[in-house]
Amino acid sequence: MGEWLDWGQVSDALHISVSKVRQLIREHHLAAAVPVPGGGQKVPAALIMDGEIVKGVPGVLTVLHDAAYDDRDALAWLFTPDESLPGRPIDALRENRGSEVKRRAQALGF
Repeated sequence: MGEWLDWGQVSDALHISVSKVRQLIREHHLAAAVPVPGGGQKVPAALIMDGEIVKGVPGVLTVLHDAAYDDRDALAWLFTPDESLPGRPIDALRENRGSEVKRRAQALGF
């Protein structure tokens, strides 16, 4: 998944408080996981671009959580290559191809 950011780094990148980062994770606008056993929760840096959460990430995370994915599963899905896109869903979101990603995420709920 590449680079991981701790909550303080996410706070700096988004210019918000750490408590707001915590709220964004709780409300599924961001996703966090423990990348290294025994470590703390971190957020993949790829979810943030130009000082903002990548457009489409909150909506896709909500759809995935509605389909009973937890944050770890949702992140695995976002960062796993999908030949039908092509590429990884996170890359498609970063390239403003969010509707394709959201359709695929919605299909997981059925």
